[in-house]
Amino acid sequence: MAVAIRRATQADAAEIARMAKALTDEIIEMIGEGHFDIDPQVSTSLAREWIEAGRYVSYIALDEASGTAIGVATLCESRSLYAQGIFGIIQEFYVSPQWRSREVGAHLVEACVAHGRASGWRRLELATPPLPEFARTVSFYKDNGFEPTGGRKMRRLL
Repeated sequence: MAVAIRRATQADAAEIARMAKALTDEIIEMIGEGHFDIDPQVSTSLAREWIEAGRYVSYIALDEASGTAIGVATLCESRSLYAQGIFGIIQEFYVSPQWRSREVGAHLVEACVAHGRASGWRRLELATPPLPEFARTVSFYKDNGFEPTGGRKMRRLL
């Protein structure tokens, strides 16, 4: 059960897109609402482009025995006055269901924290899926050093 965490490259774009789709499919299934419409080809292209441009950082968790991608965390940088500077946002975070509760997620969080510190970020932020369906997800983040800040993520399509 050895797991390796490494920074993703452009060559990992299809795996990143596959796991981002798995994440959104799981959210849709759990809450019964279709808030996402992910095209894997578009996502692969975007991930490749953004990684190349340095605008999107991803960490991949691999099962060392098979080399299979089993988890992903994606990050982007932002700025705000309320954060008093530059910070990171975890955009997508996914661990394959059979690998959950095996420390894979904790290792991915640590890779994100290390990246943020090296980048001079003041904090990491993320949005969790809705409660009560994702109470376990919220507990995971709390157990890994995140604290609730209130509110829920909202959007307006343009």
